[in-house]
Amino acid sequence: MRHLIDFGDLTRREWDELYARADKIIDAPEKFIDVCRGKVMASLFYEPSTRTNFSFQTAMLRLGGSVFGFADPRSSSVAKGETLKDTIKMVSGYADVIVMRTPWEGAARAASLYSDVPVVNAGDGGHMHPTQTTADLTTITRLRGSVDGLSIGLCGDLKYGRTVHSLIKALAKFKDIRFFLIAPRDLAIPDYLRQFMRENGMPFVEVTGLEPVIPQLDVLYMTRIQRERFVDPLEYERNKGIYILTRSKLARARENLLVMHPLPRVDEIAVDVDDDPRAVYFRQARFGMFARMALLSDLANQPRKTPEPVEIGKGPICHNPICITQTEHYLPPLIRYNGGVKCCAFCDTPL
Repeated sequence: MRHLIDFGDLTRREWDELYARADKIIDAPEKFIDVCRGKVMASLFYEPSTRTNFSFQTAMLRLGGSVFGFADPRSSSVAKGETLKDTIKMVSGYADVIVMRTPWEGAARAASLYSDVPVVNAGDGGHMHPTQTTADLTTITRLRGSVDGLSIGLCGDLKYGRTVHSLIKALAKFKDIRFFLIAPRDLAIPDYLRQFMRENGMPFVEVTGLEPVIPQLDVLYMTRIQRERFVDPLEYERNKGIYILTRSKLARARENLLVMHPLPRVDEIAVDVDDDPRAVYFRQARFGMFARMALLSDLANQPRKTPEPVEIGKGPICHNPICITQTEHYLPPLIRYNGGVKCCAFCDTPL
């Protein structure tokens, strides 16, 4: 593994090795305090973050490394008009690994084309969030022993929810998983993911109600309705608060259900759920730190490597208004096929 842009890029063997390392770190973190001694992580956060930003910084510090970067692009040369390419070329000259979050879909993949060091996607718009998926899978495996054979409910914003998109991609690597996709019609999963699930033999049912399916679930993955992803404020108003998990609703759920959430929550999980032993979302956040320690211990210790030259583009070929190609016109016109559909290789939007 050179970069982590999309969890789908990992093989099952790579994931198993990553989890095995995370498991060892959870059991004996003191044995890993010098793994990244002398290594530097660049933290480039172009939009707000609490858990992911702090989790990565803490992970690197616990490994003996150091961190620099920004949590507000206005404090960097981005505010002066510097291109993503130039930022990445400059930062990769200083760091051993780059962790970045942006509102532009496909930005991490674009960065990987120009970086001399590994790039980690810490969230790109509503597209992907692969390191949240490492936290999710670490939590499920640690608490249930295996991911195979589970019934998993994904509830809330499945259209813009990058954590859900990454998790679906990851779960294609496991066996006999049944999905319940719980969302209002306005926020159903994107067509390319629906096609992806069909092609990979991942059985799913799309429903609009949570309560009828909750007794069938081994994992309930709640997500918030993300105000910042909506172009139309009326669409947000129609959908906010549509799903609220309460202690009374959990009365019909299995005793060993895992209630998960990538956080932050707004109102979709009531506070009275926090003390239920099935609510594991705060433990999930801590497991995410250990999973990121496992990832950084590999990527930060890779040798520097100058990337191959790429074609210079002449403008966006993608019509997605938040695709990175809309602002960085020099990017090569990369395409790939999802389910036989020609798509932008940066943001997965059909062309």
